[in-house]
Amino acid sequence: MADFTLTGLRVVQAVADLGSFTAAADALGYTQSAVSRQVAAIEAAAGIPLFVRGARGVVPSPAGVLLARRAARALNEIDAVGTDLARLHDHLAGRVVLAAFPAAAAVLIPRTLARLRDEHPGLLVEFGEASSPTQLRQLRAHRVDIAVIGVGPGLPDYDFEGLFRDLLLDGRLLLAVPENHRFADRGSVPVAELSDENWIVGKGLRDDPQFGAWPTLERPRIAYATREWPSRLGFVAAGLGIAVLPELAAASVPPGVRTVQVDDPAWLGRATVAVTDRNRSPEVTAAVEALRQEAAQLRVAR
Repeated sequence: MADFTLTGLRVVQAVADLGSFTAAADALGYTQSAVSRQVAAIEAAAGIPLFVRGARGVVPSPAGVLLARRAARALNEIDAVGTDLARLHDHLAGRVVLAAFPAAAAVLIPRTLARLRDEHPGLLVEFGEASSPTQLRQLRAHRVDIAVIGVGPGLPDYDFEGLFRDLLLDGRLLLAVPENHRFADRGSVPVAELSDENWIVGKGLRDDPQFGAWPTLERPRIAYATREWPSRLGFVAAGLGIAVLPELAAASVPPGVRTVQVDDPAWLGRATVAVTDRNRSPEVTAAVEALRQEAAQLRVAR
């Protein structure tokens, strides 16, 4: 067990979540060669291949699935040790400004704020909801301490020079469909069956990334565009179309809406990361740790 390093387990978990060494390296802030070395070291310690390499990335072997699942739980417990010890002598009483994109604000952020309230009662945490580009501008202007953003295919190539990123969750997408829709009772649907659907999509400022129709569809049929998630899901519940929904927001769907997975080999997924300045205060470190803890709980529940 001494050969199973914490860094190696975090890397294996990230590769399993994101489906490629490149995506894991980007999310963790490592080089691809460093990710490859960590995976090779863990595979050597395990004595069995953990990933199957392919033209479109990697998929976990049965051993990889098992190890990634166990690693998530073990890392969650290990990360909790620092929090538990700090709680015994907690003197945090500063201020942290946390921002997140709307889908993350639905479930992950409220749970994180509740955790921080319980674990650090003297810490004042302010929250603002904004698009990822706006958050990064605010972070560099020192108006925000932590930016929770989405990264990956179909999103802008953000400049992270001088910033640090913590991987929180992989970015699997789901479909939100009406409860009487033909997809509603199916666990997964092939992407080819989505071509004739009406879509409810996001609408915002010109430079802000939005959740549109399914990312790999060509010429989707857009029925309506709305700014806010509650109205978007309300349109779905009324049977006016279907929508793309990040999995991290799945627990927030209203009555009348079901979530369904999509079988699409061409979609490599996205990730949710917490971005901060490299010189973190103790207060910011505590808030990032709370985000990681709650993200781990969501991952285990999934």
